Amino acid sequence: MSNNKHITSGISQVFGKFASKEFPSTVQNIINVFYVKLMGLDMSDFEPASSYKTLNKLFTRHLREKRDFTMDGSVMISPCDALVSECGKVHDYDSFQIKGMKYKIDELLGSFIDSKNKKRIKNGRFINFYLSPSDYHRYHIPLNCRITKAVHIPGKLYPVNFTYLNKQPSLFIENERVVIECFTQEDKIFYMVLVGALNVGKMEVSFEPRIQTNSGIRDAVSYEYENLNMNKGDDFGCFQMGSTIVLIAEDMNIFVKSGEKVSFAQDISKLDK
Repeated sequence: MSNNKHITSGISQVFGKFASKEFPSTVQNIINVFYVKLMGLDMSDFEPASSYKTLNKLFTRHLREKRDFTMDGSVMISPCDALVSECGKVHDYDSFQIKGMKYKIDELLGSFIDSKNKKRIKNGRFINFYLSPSDYHRYHIPLNCRITKAVHIPGKLYPVNFTYLNKQPSLFIENERVVIECFTQEDKIFYMVLVGALNVGKMEVSFEPRIQTNSGIRDAVSYEYENLNMNKGDDFGCFQMGSTIVLIAEDMNIFVKSGEKVSFAQDISKLDK
């Protein structure tokens, strides 16, 4: 990869500095309230906008109360509040950003994912979750699982809205991302891919603080785990602005459809045992 930082990374870093700056409380309150109104945020599940000391703390706000979800061990819940931009079957490694715009699952996951594991999902199922700037930005574990690997792949930070998805081929492969390899209790494999976007200064991964996105890192780095188990619903980080999560599994019956708005904790699919 080139040592020259792409302009989208520079823009995102500048915005990130502004969003992380703690202004005097009166000024900060004006910024927060303006953002809530501008983006149409629904704050009913969160503390009032005035309680956040930076714009970034507002972006990465925590739920005031936990959401209930099914304890059925085969049912996946939505990892986030989002719009399902596309979902369906993986056709021999090909998936879709939105209708008609394909990307290669093999390239999305990168070279640190073992080829035998990639083969297990070459004809699996996928769901793309688009988080707009107005959505709750934290993400959660969709199913009890064992995490074996997290791969940080540096890249560009193109916007992931529908305008760019329509005109930028293989956008998800161009953008910075974090690939998380997971196994269910029945040893079924699934991947969560966190995709960076413009103004996403950081993608936080709570179980791997060594991952520092939108930084000076130029080469992909892989982190491996032997005994990292996480439970359905666990909070494992956040986007510091809207972005996308790609969920790919070898076998799952999808309950949602393209264009549907989903909420964290909602049932979205069931894994075949």
